[in-house]
Amino acid sequence: MFYGVLTFFLLDMGLVAARRIKDLQKTGVFLISFAILIPIVNAVIGLAIAKAIGMPQGDALLFAVLCASASYIAVPAAMRLTVPEANPSLYVSTALAVTFPFNIIVGIPLYLYGINLFWR
Repeated sequence: MFYGVLTFFLLDMGLVAARRIKDLQKTGVFLISFAILIPIVNAVIGLAIAKAIGMPQGDALLFAVLCASASYIAVPAAMRLTVPEANPSLYVSTALAVTFPFNIIVGIPLYLYGINLFWR
């Protein structure tokens, strides 16, 4: 039952975001820069914490990825309920179309490089 409700929720969020996708053009450069830079900053903070508490490399990588990730399901739901005037086409599209692919393609190798550099 959870997966069915989740599917309908994500479908609804996608439809709302698609209706207002033109708003992304107004804030595009700033928002895309923010969606790339903040995950890196969060990952660096996560790596510093992981190093300070003595995490092994594998755990540190997972921790950095979690620190860098947007919550792709929980945050849109929380934003929609707590800040209904917020534009879902901005926070849904940047989380799913910018931050997620960045973390998969560039972020994880970058964080692993940082771990290999500082865990020697």
